Amino acid sequence: MIKKVLVANRGEIAIRVMRSCRELGLITVAVFSEADRKSLHVRYADEAYCIGPPPSRESYLNIDSIIEVAKKSGADAIHPGYGFLSENPKFPERCVEAGIIFIGPSAYSIATMGDKVTARQTMTKAGVLVVPGTTYSITEEKQAVEVVNEIGLPVMIKASAGGGGKGMRLVRNNNDLIHYFRTAKSEALNAFGDDSVYIEKYIESPHHIEFQILADRHGNVIHLFERECSIQRRHQKVIEETPSPLMTPLLREEMGRVACAAAKAVNYEGAGTIEFIVNDNLEYYFLEMNTRLQVEHPITERVVGVDLVKEQIKIANGLPLTLKQENLRQDGHAIQCRIYAEDPDHDFMPQPGIIRQITVPLGLGVRYDGYVYEGYEIPMYYDPLISKLISWGKTRRESLDRMRRALYEYKITGVKTNIKFLERIMDVPAFLEGKYNTNFIENNKEVLFTPKKCGTECEDMAMIACFIDYLEKIEKVQPQKFTEDLASNWKDFGRKRSVLRL
Repeated sequence: MIKKVLVANRGEIAIRVMRSCRELGLITVAVFSEADRKSLHVRYADEAYCIGPPPSRESYLNIDSIIEVAKKSGADAIHPGYGFLSENPKFPERCVEAGIIFIGPSAYSIATMGDKVTARQTMTKAGVLVVPGTTYSITEEKQAVEVVNEIGLPVMIKASAGGGGKGMRLVRNNNDLIHYFRTAKSEALNAFGDDSVYIEKYIESPHHIEFQILADRHGNVIHLFERECSIQRRHQKVIEETPSPLMTPLLREEMGRVACAAAKAVNYEGAGTIEFIVNDNLEYYFLEMNTRLQVEHPITERVVGVDLVKEQIKIANGLPLTLKQENLRQDGHAIQCRIYAEDPDHDFMPQPGIIRQITVPLGLGVRYDGYVYEGYEIPMYYDPLISKLISWGKTRRESLDRMRRALYEYKITGVKTNIKFLERIMDVPAFLEGKYNTNFIENNKEVLFTPKKCGTECEDMAMIACFIDYLEKIEKVQPQKFTEDLASNWKDFGRKRSVLRL
């Protein structure tokens, strides 16, 4: 049985995995790049080892270094988290060779479902309906033209080895086809080391719905219902919720059954996600499978009441699932907001820098998964996700109200974040009514990217003024003489914003 787990990741997901390990009484091992020496996951783990320079390819993507640390530390299992090596079939292969348990699916499952073209072929053979398009990689421009002439515009060009919106282009007219084909291939090569792409029909008014599945090595497969992931920027998710406002009980049951069948088709083992595109007529198509834990897994945990990381570890230990499909149900409603260090008003440009002050939202129905702290410097080398904010309520409306309150309480200075952008989303009628699709941000640009004339600008100025005052007091007062008065302006800001309006 697993006793010591190396988490081959960083940031909030590394801490999240370690928390479940600690509850199970397992020893945890952190790995970190030179840029992450002061990261919170390094402090939280029982042991920590440096694995290389800041660039991912020299640290978090270095299989040799990670395996070496696992052996050195005596770790008998590795959890990959998400991103980095989590969907690289070579990683579980190397773990097996080293006699280390990989907490995740087999190399075969990852390779089959990780390559989008192979996944489409496999699902077609299994009788799962896929989005119309190619079941082979497109390498020549002439091929791309022929495919588009056959299935018609609009189409999506997608990287075969892709994910996270990279190597993806929407083509609406023939004049853009060749240019987008070339840029998609180039981006795919830079992101994944593989420039192969495929083409599929673009579904108008698409809804991005995914089903969480769990499968053990004994042939048991269950789903833990759906997540609505249609609020996206640059094809990357920003807000997720469950249950989906689009779903009907009948559709949920049918899609859940198809998701389980898809997992069985590749002898899947562990936690995974089957992603679908659903149109306004509730017609659905298989999109892809993510052979790992998803960023948005906390909302499923909150609504279904299952710790997915603990289930992953049990499955890796060879234990059969004890959860039964007929006993699972959705309790209430959960919403997750991804907090990024980025500037939404400048094409979501990443904003690395030092966190000067942070106030984390708490209270009933709020969960915070993060890894930054005051004085921490966000590196420029990695994804700008710094935390996840999750709200839960008995109803969607209660969950929304709690998320609004949590976003209001969440304060960060030192770097720009998307918190205000998320607050604006909460007030858009289409979102409030649950009537939105993946075009939501594009369709609401005027509202989302135009700060309120008074509120937002005045609030930012007030925060800056308070922080300057706070720093001046720190310079005048010795640390041992610090009193509550130092933070009084922050308290005033939270309680009487109007007083601080400039």
